[in-house]
Amino acid sequence: MRYITPRKAAVGMGASGTGTADHWFLTVTAVALTILTPLFMIIVAKAIGLPREGVVAYFGRPIPAVITALFIIVGMLHFIRGTRIMIEDYLDHGARKAAIIFSVVFSWAVIAFAVYALARMGLGALVLV
Repeated sequence: MRYITPRKAAVGMGASGTGTADHWFLTVTAVALTILTPLFMIIVAKAIGLPREGVVAYFGRPIPAVITALFIIVGMLHFIRGTRIMIEDYLDHGARKAAIIFSVVFSWAVIAFAVYALARMGLGALVLV
């Protein structure tokens, strides 16, 4: 007995209908992260050892702030989709729903706090100037 209709096989979608979209999303975000991760590491390495005012001024500049924000946002979106796939594979019913909700809320909280902190540093850099 076939579980995939001929149309779904032709379109490339499995039983859930999202496998191909998930795969492409994770592939694109993984490629983006291979570019953003070394840039983010260089930015953080340059900020290590600076006093508080220096860190605020450094991340108040556009390039370090934008690269940091992109790294956090793309990384967390990649995390949301990847953990959702793993949770759907290994957990059942109530535990599945709770784990997915927790991972999504956690990820969006990390994004919100990081962008808020970068915005505060950007505004703090204006005050220091």
